[in-house]
Amino acid sequence: MKKKIHIIGSGFSSLAAASYLAKDGFQVTVLEKNSTLGGRARQYKNEGFTFDIGPTWYWMPDVFERFFGDFGKKPSDFYHLDRLDPAYEVYFDDKSSITIPGKLREIYEIFEKEEPGSSVHLKNFIASAKANYDTAILDLVYKPGISPLELVTPTTIARSNQFLSTIRKEVRKKIKNPKLISILEFPVLFLGAKPSNTPAFYNFMNYADFGLGTWHPKGGMYMVVEAMVELAKTLGVEFITDAAVSKINVDSKRNVSSIIVNSEEINTDLVLSGADYHHTETLLATPYRQYSEKYWDKKVFAPSSLLFFVGFDKKLINVNHHTLFFDTDFDIHAKDIYDHIKWPDEPLFYASFPSITDDSAAPEGNEAATFLIPLAPGLEDTEELREKYFNKIIDRLENLTNQKVKKNIIFKKSFCVSDFVKDYNSYKGNAYGLANTLLQTAFLRPKIRSKKVKNLYFTGQLTVPGPGVPPSLISGKIASELIVKNQN
Repeated sequence: MKKKIHIIGSGFSSLAAASYLAKDGFQVTVLEKNSTLGGRARQYKNEGFTFDIGPTWYWMPDVFERFFGDFGKKPSDFYHLDRLDPAYEVYFDDKSSITIPGKLREIYEIFEKEEPGSSVHLKNFIASAKANYDTAILDLVYKPGISPLELVTPTTIARSNQFLSTIRKEVRKKIKNPKLISILEFPVLFLGAKPSNTPAFYNFMNYADFGLGTWHPKGGMYMVVEAMVELAKTLGVEFITDAAVSKINVDSKRNVSSIIVNSEEINTDLVLSGADYHHTETLLATPYRQYSEKYWDKKVFAPSSLLFFVGFDKKLINVNHHTLFFDTDFDIHAKDIYDHIKWPDEPLFYASFPSITDDSAAPEGNEAATFLIPLAPGLEDTEELREKYFNKIIDRLENLTNQKVKKNIIFKKSFCVSDFVKDYNSYKGNAYGLANTLLQTAFLRPKIRSKKVKNLYFTGQLTVPGPGVPPSLISGKIASELIVKNQN
């Protein structure tokens, strides 16, 4: 008889784990508190416009290929991918911008033009980044974070200096142009940390950026969610939406015996939570919680976000599919997130205009736009503040790109700290989980297997390997392998 496992949440890590566990012979049921699947990667539609509520960047395509390959499939069996060229554009405070091409040799040319001699240093930096990427993918990120010995391999020993330095130090050793420095330091934002406290090893994100490129699934990132759901269903996974788990019951032998879903008790053999780790532990009686409130409060969390989904009744100019607005001081904004814990005075922001390359994102002649401002988690969040910051970034967009757009707004929808709490039970409303600092890496992150409840497991961005969509797919695989191992 198949063992029953209930998975809480339907984000990328849960979806990945569901397919692996079903393939390994478990009876898998995925419980999603919201009315649609995908967790933080849900979709918002309005007046013919389509937006990804969550992730909009498709990086590390090899991880997606590996996931689908584990089931004899390819991403192209489910969705169409385009490599973006240009990959993205970055605006600076002098109203200039640098457009990053889709080809590495052209990126070297861009750097050389901005700072003579920098292309040589960039080539060495990317070579190091590629070596770190290969080490991460082959030796580290598919490990379960149980022991520090997981980090000890001949390759990591040879590259141990990469854990002692930081991204900031390595970038600034040779590159002096502040615009180029910003471009090389920005991928760290995907790890939810500052360049100054992120180990140099994580420059593998620069290889993911420049080497592997930026891609776009036609129809948006939600196409990946739909693909993973389709795959899981072919393997027998059952999905239930509007299914809020309010309690996890533990018996006298320290095993999960049942869960309470919409006031109904459901017996189960195992539970895997892809929901917020902190929230999941609050569903347990206090003696069965591994981590105290004090523990969580001391952790360095990745930012929350203020998001706007906007429909324009015209096509915008002087922007690319992905456009970054770095016309204010990165360090000051970062300090407001991690040190001062306050709303930033002049925030950096990011904009996605998917309808530039994907005609399914907006009606013909219109533009779909997502704007994102990174924020400290736990901030007070009001409609007045949202409106204030929307006007700030739209004014800057108009100024930097030399166009008027306010009068062309058909609608806008916002999503901020309180929404992350309400929709995802996110700790302090964080958007990306725990930051990947040196003291929150690998075995130093919250454990996949509960130390106090035998058949309770966790997956997602608060455990290994960390924030981001590809790491979430990997987390799902790691968690499923640990479950299978412990059942044998």
